[in-house]
Amino acid sequence: MRFAEKVVIVTGGARGMGASHVRGLVAEGARVALCDVLDGEGEALSKELAHAQYWHLDVTSEESWQSVVGAVEDAFGPVDILINNAGIIYHGGVEEQSPDQFRRILDVNLVGAFLGMHTVLPAMRHRGRGAIVNISSAAGLMGFADGIGYVASKWGVRGMTKAAALDLAGTGVRINSVHPGVIRTPMGEGATPELFAQQPLPRIGEPEEVTRMVLFLASDDASYTTGGEFLVDGGQTIGRTGHARASDAGAGS
Repeated sequence: MRFAEKVVIVTGGARGMGASHVRGLVAEGARVALCDVLDGEGEALSKELAHAQYWHLDVTSEESWQSVVGAVEDAFGPVDILINNAGIIYHGGVEEQSPDQFRRILDVNLVGAFLGMHTVLPAMRHRGRGAIVNISSAAGLMGFADGIGYVASKWGVRGMTKAAALDLAGTGVRINSVHPGVIRTPMGEGATPELFAQQPLPRIGEPEEVTRMVLFLASDDASYTTGGEFLVDGGQTIGRTGHARASDAGAGS
């Protein structure tokens, strides 16, 4: 198993893609700290899995990060892997989105990932090994209308990942970003076939498809990979095919 005895923190792990990542990591031998603010869902998932434990974590708070990382180290040992998955979205363009919403999105999606890295990296550097996977988005590679805060945050995660990978050069710590497209999660609710009918792969993505990429990057299989950006988007970011395939678009939706 790729993660036997590895200690992993997954933020936003109570549902959606985060829950899929937690399940995948546990299945491959990891001891997983499932972290979220959705206490009921997080506790329920941790009770299903033998080697996962739930912690309440406010990713926007440095104090919360320090407390949780300390508790995880006491319970499981030093953190080997961090999956910065927590994220939120408020729809709205540059004129419609309120400054408070814009700041909140940046706090959770971008500052939260920074604080996670900032907290776990000293111990990883000291031990000479570690892997961090930051979940960005297809919105971190292209613009989308009606989502200015989300797009800004995910471009930030992408750039921050590259800067951090350079900062950690030669330490044995690898940092990469993953860029999902439209995925079947609570955040993706309301997605219609028209959104992906002109993608090269004209269907919605499944959380497990993102998890397979996350597990690869977190594992030693990706030992020569850092600072990279990895797409799981059905080809969304390369352009439109020029013709809608309505019958295909409905498949799997």
